[in-house]
Amino acid sequence: MTDSVLIEGLEVEAVIGVYDWERQISQRLLLDLDMAWDNRRPAASDNVADALDYAAVCERVTAWFAAHQPQLLETAAEAIAADLMGHFGMPWLRLVIRKPGVVPQARSVGIVLERGQRP
Repeated sequence: MTDSVLIEGLEVEAVIGVYDWERQISQRLLLDLDMAWDNRRPAASDNVADALDYAAVCERVTAWFAAHQPQLLETAAEAIAADLMGHFGMPWLRLVIRKPGVVPQARSVGIVLERGQRP
């Protein structure tokens, strides 16, 4: 199986950063998630209950940032990956977190991580 569910450009507001000024403001983050999911069952049933609920994934990520204020993107990415994989039971995910406009010479900075085993 090589199916996945894709969420691209999820915008969240977060208090994140290592500098004092960053701890006083909310910054916009952009997330991309590619999550392994067997799409044969929802395709056959045409029932949303069999699909990976991408709205619920988005809500869970947004809620995580509302409840936590990490200093590093790496900390956020590890925690979010573990939370999503545990809650939704996906065997693999690829997560990109971008922090736009932080470095004047770059459109964004960020990290990419992959966790689990892609089936």
